[in-house]
Amino acid sequence: MASDSNSTPSHTKAWFYTEHGDPSQVLKLHPSWPIPELEPDQLLIKVVAASLNPVDYKRMLDWFPKTDPLKPTVPGFDVAGVVVKVGSEVKKFKVGDEVYGDINEEGISNLKTLGTLSEYTVAEERLLAHKPPFLSFVEAASIPAAIETAYEGLERTQFSSSKSILVLGGAGGVGNYVVQLAKHVYGASKIAASASTQKQELLKELGVDLPIDYTKTNFEDLPDKFDVVYDTVGDVGALKAVKEGGKVVTIIPPGFEPAIVFVLTSKGSILEKLEPLPNEIAELCLVHLSYPYHASACSVSSSWNRAITVGFSKPVESMPWLGVPAKTNSPQEDVNSAKSDVFDSDSPTG
Repeated sequence: MASDSNSTPSHTKAWFYTEHGDPSQVLKLHPSWPIPELEPDQLLIKVVAASLNPVDYKRMLDWFPKTDPLKPTVPGFDVAGVVVKVGSEVKKFKVGDEVYGDINEEGISNLKTLGTLSEYTVAEERLLAHKPPFLSFVEAASIPAAIETAYEGLERTQFSSSKSILVLGGAGGVGNYVVQLAKHVYGASKIAASASTQKQELLKELGVDLPIDYTKTNFEDLPDKFDVVYDTVGDVGALKAVKEGGKVVTIIPPGFEPAIVFVLTSKGSILEKLEPLPNEIAELCLVHLSYPYHASACSVSSSWNRAITVGFSKPVESMPWLGVPAKTNSPQEDVNSAKSDVFDSDSPTG
């Protein structure tokens, strides 16, 4: 791999696309994608694991033509990895630190062309947090975009412990975080959530007081109404389930009046704020697939967001849900490799 005079990589292997279409058809492996020069507030990260979210395949299918014009692009928002180099103004991180975050700050605007589905990526300091030591890289990579979205929506509704909430799509990638944050962080007075028949037990395990099987029950007909309805599926019926004076928030554009609709603004500070103390882990059922509060909630198949280890040096095995090859190395092998690359390269910190 090509390197600059300071022994840090100037190019990276990466999965990319140059045309819209089925991800399994348009994603190709680039052997030497150029790494941009670091801005003063940026870090170069050796990627150990990346997470793929719905926004990634929607970009490849051309869902956002106004804000995401077609150009050669390496997809991927979420990352967990090891810092290889830091810009001159970076204060929180140093070479060798383990970090995680969502590297695209403005949702679907001003998107980076070098995403996280690569061996190396670049991100601003404000978008990242230190990876908690009790999380694996794969677990950490599954968190950022989904939990930050869940948190921002709850904040926009001014949610608090005195309030009840209905989560539409409560077993999904964002929805299950909404449930768990509402319960364990905000102390909701009552939590209801909808999901399919197969996900009813998961809802109970996450702490839902009123699980709703949407194949059998219409949530609009429930006698109880809620202070907040958090819509993750794009159902205008949410307006019929909210109390007078309550709030509806949706993450599905273009939204519907008078619901609050938003696109996530990524912030590493959210991850820092929500990081629990290690001693509390065993007592909490918080965050799906990762902050490992609840093993039964940690199934990749239960979520839209998929965490994978990223690498390109060995024969691949199929990932049918996207068609992207996955590395056969174990996560720990990738960690060891990443740290070896960092410390063997004599990387500068400025």
